[in-house]
Amino acid sequence: MKIKIINSTLITPYRYLKNGTVVIEDGKIIGIHQGDIDVPNAEVIDAEGHYVAPGFIDIHIHGGGGYDFMDGSLEAFLGIAETHAQYGTTAMVPTTLTSEKEDLLLSLDNYEKANALNVKGAQFLGMHLEGPYFALSQRGAQDPRYIRNPDPAEYEEVLAYSSSIARWSAAPELPGAIDFGKRLRQKGILAAVAHTDAIYEDVLEAFENGYTLATHLYSAMSGVTRRNAFRYAGTIESAFLLDMDVEIIADGVHLPAPLLKLIYKIKGADRTALITDAMRAAGMPEGESTLGSLKNGLKVIVEDGVAKLPDRTSFAGSVSTFDRLVRTMVQIADVSLLDAVRMGSTTPARIMGVDDRKGSLAAGKDADIVIFDQNINIQRTIVAGKTIYQKH
Repeated sequence: MKIKIINSTLITPYRYLKNGTVVIEDGKIIGIHQGDIDVPNAEVIDAEGHYVAPGFIDIHIHGGGGYDFMDGSLEAFLGIAETHAQYGTTAMVPTTLTSEKEDLLLSLDNYEKANALNVKGAQFLGMHLEGPYFALSQRGAQDPRYIRNPDPAEYEEVLAYSSSIARWSAAPELPGAIDFGKRLRQKGILAAVAHTDAIYEDVLEAFENGYTLATHLYSAMSGVTRRNAFRYAGTIESAFLLDMDVEIIADGVHLPAPLLKLIYKIKGADRTALITDAMRAAGMPEGESTLGSLKNGLKVIVEDGVAKLPDRTSFAGSVSTFDRLVRTMVQIADVSLLDAVRMGSTTPARIMGVDDRKGSLAAGKDADIVIFDQNINIQRTIVAGKTIYQKH
């Protein structure tokens, strides 16, 4: 059965295609056309003049809809995937928090089971292990009880346990972190710098040994510091100087407009991926919530469009959905819709190594498509040619 989407403005990586048509067959895009074309016996989706774009790819996400990936249940994985599909996410990389090893292994088990059952939500692209190898001083809302240095015996056990790990974030200045990065790259796993107090020399060595991404730039990482009166460039400056990819929580709260503009000016749309870094309260009303597992997670309060520690001294996670990220970049960071969509689709697809099949509207790619209006309100989400969300 063929499907054609008509009456739209298509957003390709480099241009808008007015009055565009997308033709889909067997879950793949088979053609992009200007104007309506005849496709016999096709199901027709009228985009009603809205934008048609590649689906959003969230490479760093913890939860949503009242669930967290650390809940230890299949229901949580499937619930999060379905929740975020309503906001235009068609693929995601489920992310853990620093935890006991047993909880980590349970999450990997649940990922594999959920992946086989996930037909109503955003697709999974492998797991992101965030921690436990972090700098205690930059732990943010990560539980200090579980933070430790890279331990080859431990990470080799985890790597042998599951083939579903797609990326792993660590602080590169820790003893053993360089060897850890090399090992990840040997396994084809993306190594990222995160929750770190590294200086430029540490980050440079890490970059040369496989760490190619900065996890949630500016959040829980060092900037310029002074030691005995001398200034040292931190992780933030290093990410700007090196040909390193960066991901940003573009909710307008974690990073205000001037920082979003600065990142875009320096790194551009091709090196910057938008991420929600969303916790369980995403897509839920404001109020009290829990960061991490319900069993031993951290109590937080959600207000002002962000999760905070109860004493309000620090943010404790994002409650963003992907439509909000794109809207924020366009409305307050003065980024074109074309580039904002690229930062939410094409760039994350390349970073995760799935750009051969995802991330753009092009023949041969997966038919992962989102339809939205002028204000980035999602009208329809399509995964592999199947509508999984439609606004009523």
